[in-house]
Amino acid sequence: MGSVDVPGGEPAFGRSDPEPEEDEPRRKPRVVVRADLLPGLSVFSLLALLGLPLGWVWSRLAPAQESVMTADGELVPVLVESYHEFDGLAIFLLLGLSAGVLVAAALWLLRGRRGPVLLLAAVLGSVLAGWLGTRVGTSLAAGMYPLPERMEAGDLVEVAPRIDTPAALVTQPLAVALVYGLLASWNGLDDLGRRRG
Repeated sequence: MGSVDVPGGEPAFGRSDPEPEEDEPRRKPRVVVRADLLPGLSVFSLLALLGLPLGWVWSRLAPAQESVMTADGELVPVLVESYHEFDGLAIFLLLGLSAGVLVAAALWLLRGRRGPVLLLAAVLGSVLAGWLGTRVGTSLAAGMYPLPERMEAGDLVEVAPRIDTPAALVTQPLAVALVYGLLASWNGLDDLGRRRG
């Protein structure tokens, strides 16, 4: 018994379901740039301002350096006081490292904005925060340990801590990039979970 055609073009008897179409290859989500520019700019600005409290905390924690005035008019650190220069740098690096880890974790919680735009904004904002923190911190520390107007050879004075190396600027951005990258690789989703937010 053959199939009977009915209006609409489908056979009434012996109907066969169409073969399932082959699965189309999944398209990887593209990087969202335009929608993330304004949030990225906000993150950049906010993180740059983070340098102000970092500098203030550092100026309170970094130790002063006891120095002696020489006959040539130079200040020379007393015995092991020269180690305080390293102590000040280490304190700033630890503060930057801690801030970078916390910032990366907080940014990862912004599920709807995850991606390279936010990461780049956070790294650049952290570089600016490090620069601002060194400037503000050394200025505040200099105000806490002012040098006397008149000094003679043999006078013992406390010299304010300072940061002279650009290495202090890279700790926070490196921590942000490393922790954010680890979270992204651990996530395993193509869109980093943005659509679930």
